[in-house]
Amino acid sequence: MSTIGILGAGTWGIALARVLCNKGYQVTVWSALEKEIEFLDMSRTHPNLPGIIIPDEIEFTKDVSIACRNKDMILLAVPSTFIRTTVSKIAPYVESGQVIVNVAKGIEINTLYTMTEVVQDVLYQFDNNKQLKIVALSGPTHAEEVAFDFPTTIVASCEDINVAEYVQDIFMTNSLRVYTNVDIKGVELCGALKNIIALAAGISQGLGYGDNAKAALITRGMVEIARLGVQMGCKEQTFNGLAGIGDLVVTAISEHSRNNRLGQLIGEGINVQKAIEQIGMVVEGINALPAALQLVQKYQVEMPVISAVNAIINEGANPEEIVNLLMSRDKKVEF
Repeated sequence: MSTIGILGAGTWGIALARVLCNKGYQVTVWSALEKEIEFLDMSRTHPNLPGIIIPDEIEFTKDVSIACRNKDMILLAVPSTFIRTTVSKIAPYVESGQVIVNVAKGIEINTLYTMTEVVQDVLYQFDNNKQLKIVALSGPTHAEEVAFDFPTTIVASCEDINVAEYVQDIFMTNSLRVYTNVDIKGVELCGALKNIIALAAGISQGLGYGDNAKAALITRGMVEIARLGVQMGCKEQTFNGLAGIGDLVVTAISEHSRNNRLGQLIGEGINVQKAIEQIGMVVEGINALPAALQLVQKYQVEMPVISAVNAIINEGANPEEIVNLLMSRDKKVEF
């Protein structure tokens, strides 16, 4: 029986803990927030997953070493901005041969590392002799639906297909179908940047625009992401798959999506900071913007939708005026 440590007790960490526990694996969950661990352990409920009962078999711990030692797999389910600090905490306890699965979606500012590259960077600095097996798990997966065993698909990505297939076998259930992909950079780029496009779709909805505008933003937004990805050496097929267009669609249209909901509030005229406070949880599209703009500069790739979102979020631009600027750009050939 596989033993699995999960770092992070948010909705995604708990949803996956439940999936893995119900498959018969020994699951231990850690959070940096001790009061969160106490509440989850005592109540066996999560405030953001109403109706879900956390199985008694799931162990909660305040000791990060317990969540890592003697585990076949470590699952990182903390927000992208905490990946580096979290991995720094666990570095002394990570063993050669352990499989590390990351579900956070983001690009680190300045280094422009994907999340698995951040993991690798930290662990190699601690001990460059370790044999690391790092996988990105990404796709159109709202925790609120996975927790209820709604049919869902996801991608396990690693340059080593054997490791990707191992993770595929661990997570595969009758309700969670797992595919593999060796283009880990492409998968992670999609996961980070689709959140920004979802913000754009939400802003459009908040402005009162209809399905036509949202469909255009989703389609042209993925064109931008793919354009950048190809420049970075990623496989174009990845952007047409589950981790690409699949994840973008669900994030841009679903009311479960924090990025979509935040965009709606901003489109309705609510101040960005107040809108973030109203959401009350991490909105990864906001975190992804600085690195996205750095990638635009580094690779000299035209990304008008992402640049427009940055103008609204970080430069105080008027959303309606930005829409007018996007619509009045020079004529283009689609392909």
